[in-house]
Amino acid sequence: MDMAFDAQTEVSDEALLVAFGNGDREAAAMLTARLAPRVLGFAARMLGGDRHEAEDVTQEAMLRLWKIAPEWRQGEAKVSTWLYRVTSNLCTDRLRKKRGVDIDAIPEPADDAPGVAAGMMQAARARALEAALAELPERQRIAVTLRHLEGQTNPEIAEVLEISVEAVESLTARGKRTLAALLGHRREELGYVED
Repeated sequence: MDMAFDAQTEVSDEALLVAFGNGDREAAAMLTARLAPRVLGFAARMLGGDRHEAEDVTQEAMLRLWKIAPEWRQGEAKVSTWLYRVTSNLCTDRLRKKRGVDIDAIPEPADDAPGVAAGMMQAARARALEAALAELPERQRIAVTLRHLEGQTNPEIAEVLEISVEAVESLTARGKRTLAALLGHRREELGYVED
């Protein structure tokens, strides 16, 4: 699949997966470069910032994608949606095995923010959000994370969770209300003050 870099970005995920299924290793490299960082970020958020666990989940999800590549049927699902569903399931499985782990025992992701004070505030906000997300029921946490942190559309989330778009809207609305209730009393502490 020899093509210029600009042309590579125009090739769909589905076309790259089919090409890999037909033996094109370059297509796999391009698809990995495109999707793995997004999957890693999603997995890290789902696993409370545990980068090592997220890397393991990402690797497993990508391996599963490569295994199904020869049988992939274009038009039935988006590759990214399928991959988010697999990642969500893998994260859920890992979280179920780790029940009882103290949220404070989970290491925070590295912060590249400029300035110590800004970095500390950003880290405090991230910890507060991670802790609040952990309080949500599992399906609400997945829906809120995919919608507001991963930027997925409601129909894409519905496909990942295998529910209706209306159910996704309900899950995200309830999740946002719960997060607001959990974090509302900490607005000033987290630097969200009105002038």
